[in-house]
Amino acid sequence: MLCGSDGLSTINTTVTGSIDIDAIFQTEEKGDGDPLEQVVLHVGAFGTYQRLLFMSILPFGLFFAFVYFVQMFITATPQRHWCLVPELAHLDLELRRNLSIPGAAAGDTWDQCVMYDADWTEVLETLVPPSSDTPTTPCRHGWEFEFEDIPYPTVTSERGWVCDRAWLVPMSQTLAFTGSLVGGVSFGWLADKFGRLPIFIASNLVGCAGGLGSVFTTGFWDFAVCRFLVGVSCDTCFMMIYIIALEYVGFRYRTLVANMSLALFFGTGCVILPWLALWMADWRRLLLLTSTPMLIVCAAPWLIPESARWLVSQGRTKEALKILREIENVNKTKIPPDVLDNFLASSNQMKSDESVLILFKNVPLRKVLLLMICAMMTCALLFDGLVRLSETLGGDFFVTFTLTSATEIPSTAILILVLDRWGRRWLMFGPMSLVGVLCICAAFMPRGLPTVAMAVVARFFTNMSYNTAIQWSTELLPTGVRTSGFSIIHLTGYVAASISSFVVYADQKFEALPLLLLGGVAIIGGCAGLFLPETCDKPMPQTIADGERLANSRTLKLGCGKAKDIAETT
Repeated sequence: MLCGSDGLSTINTTVTGSIDIDAIFQTEEKGDGDPLEQVVLHVGAFGTYQRLLFMSILPFGLFFAFVYFVQMFITATPQRHWCLVPELAHLDLELRRNLSIPGAAAGDTWDQCVMYDADWTEVLETLVPPSSDTPTTPCRHGWEFEFEDIPYPTVTSERGWVCDRAWLVPMSQTLAFTGSLVGGVSFGWLADKFGRLPIFIASNLVGCAGGLGSVFTTGFWDFAVCRFLVGVSCDTCFMMIYIIALEYVGFRYRTLVANMSLALFFGTGCVILPWLALWMADWRRLLLLTSTPMLIVCAAPWLIPESARWLVSQGRTKEALKILREIENVNKTKIPPDVLDNFLASSNQMKSDESVLILFKNVPLRKVLLLMICAMMTCALLFDGLVRLSETLGGDFFVTFTLTSATEIPSTAILILVLDRWGRRWLMFGPMSLVGVLCICAAFMPRGLPTVAMAVVARFFTNMSYNTAIQWSTELLPTGVRTSGFSIIHLTGYVAASISSFVVYADQKFEALPLLLLGGVAIIGGCAGLFLPETCDKPMPQTIADGERLANSRTLKLGCGKAKDIAETT
């Protein structure tokens, strides 16, 4: 999005009509000396080719939402369940529950994990519950479930993952997050070594295999292995094409592309997932519906380009030039000879074979990496924690999940309008501080509609900071270590997300504790963003030296644009 008074009209032109390329060149700094950035600007900062590339993100944004959240819907636990007594199976549901479960005949609450140790032949003769002093025993033959809050069979209800086996549900989720850690490190490193495109394809195929394999599992460990594979693909199945798209647009359009892809595609996937679960009404059919379409990634070699920045960093300038020529043809533009000559002459200097270890060895880059990790972990914990709290805040699980997910679209639309005006730092600090205040206030309110409303508003602001953090991460890291470094940052987010269930379960000690914890973490994470360098209106760093210069710069005033920036070297 272009900054300034004509920003809104520029967005309208971008979305609904053709772009005046000359007008873009007049308003954009021409790459700030980055030869590749200059080529991108002249070949079309956001032309037809980039729009088509943006639209190609759509299915993978949906898949990302499905991969990330579908396990919540296939392992959801119906809250009303009790011990199965085979001898009473022919009776009405309510009658057999009242006859066999202590406390069931007296009201709506009962012990879900024990049953009377009674003579069922005698009970059937009288159809009167055993006396209250009758001995009890743990469930011997499994459980029965009343499908009201979760109106379809899930892995949990089929396999009896309740009572003394309830730990299997969070354990399976933890193993999926473990897969995300493994996939983030391995796929990130492989993408910087072998290219974005082949790893993008591989991660989607792994996710598809894990999702389809889950359908045919029968126990815990085979299910856990399949969910681990799905976790391996999580993030990379979307972020590779996300990074490719960002690298092909002019830097003033990065905010538009980065955030609209998350809002429209990932956000839409989150909103429709609960209703797909209700429509399918079976966990196996839901997995088939959400996993099989990932096979369309097989068409990617003919539709999606490799990253030109990565090709240049590997010394494969001719291949990068071929892609840029294709963009010229589609956008009907022409790279000026002097710009192209400058790009070719500087290509050897752009070549990079740096290892991701440079991010830990180089002091300025290490500082950026650690601060970004802190910010990302905070965003991930809040994002996941607020979703998981939807089951305990009151209201219908499917509706609450939809409402919190629907905030992705308006929050990101606002972010697009302000991120290139106010800058990344303030869009991290401001919303996160508000989230902290909202969570702390909600902690002292009674559970119900007011608490749900505050959680929805908190999720709204969390989305703004999370999307800012994702885009900011790609803009801070040099090309040679961008995907591996981004993967490290993002996988630490999964570490934080993996403990969100334990934060939610802290309400068993003190009901307000989860919201208090989330509120405190939000304020700390927001403050971390204040110490990161501003990247608004700046090209992505190509080399390690570029990354150092960016890391050593600080923007002292609110906002973007050269008129507002005061940078100093530290």
